[in-house]
Amino acid sequence: MDSNDLLLIGLLALAAVCAGVIVFVVLSPLLSGARRTDKRIQGVTESKVQRLQLKTQTETANNRRRQVADTLKDIEDRQKAREKVSLRMNLQRAGLDITPRSFWMASLTCGLVCAAIAMVSMPSLPIYVPLAIGFVGTLGLPRFILKRLVRRRQNKFIDEFANAIDVIVRGVKSGLPVGDCIRIIAAETKDPVKTEFRLLAESAAMGIPLPDAAAKMYDRVPLAEANFFSIVLSIQNKAGGNLSETLGNLSRVLRDRKKMREKINAMSMEAKASA
Repeated sequence: MDSNDLLLIGLLALAAVCAGVIVFVVLSPLLSGARRTDKRIQGVTESKVQRLQLKTQTETANNRRRQVADTLKDIEDRQKAREKVSLRMNLQRAGLDITPRSFWMASLTCGLVCAAIAMVSMPSLPIYVPLAIGFVGTLGLPRFILKRLVRRRQNKFIDEFANAIDVIVRGVKSGLPVGDCIRIIAAETKDPVKTEFRLLAESAAMGIPLPDAAAKMYDRVPLAEANFFSIVLSIQNKAGGNLSETLGNLSRVLRDRKKMREKINAMSMEAKASA
């Protein structure tokens, strides 16, 4: 056997050894179960991480739901406490800058004038008729006028409120703070929205939280639209969220409510005219 044969045998033996090493490296994890162990450990780890993430998301959702429920319960409790309205609050709702004493003096004057007119125009009537007319003129007519003023102011508020919400939405999207948006509304919009947002800005400037100031605005303007605004601010303050998107949805809801109200009035106008 010459040297070439020995060299060939050596190369074949080296190739066989290399092939064996490669086969051992490839098949060793499969034969020893190490790869299955790694896969199992990875699966357990990923499953644990997913469970932790799912648990965190569930707790966050539950906390947010609990905060929203607590906020709605607080607002409902405050609304129940507001059922009894004072005369001073009614004067504020009507936009009248007078005291209850001035209102009672004006009511008494109205009653005396009505009784005097009845006595002068119809002197043959029994005395209790002018007294009854004076009683109605003292307690009935001023209250009726006050309620009409309150309703007229609320209608004006509804007509302009959605535009004010849009100002806040555009301001928040452009990066302005909510307080600056409220001051813009207080300076640029029409009454009574202008007056209410001016009081809202003054309350916030004195350190009152914005949701509480909005709740006081609902005291002065007892409308569902103002209540929605107060609820949105309260929930956003406690639970967080995209304020511009939430207020945008609120503005759309307010406009839809206004359209539906006008549609109902238009559909019922024929019946009213016939009656």
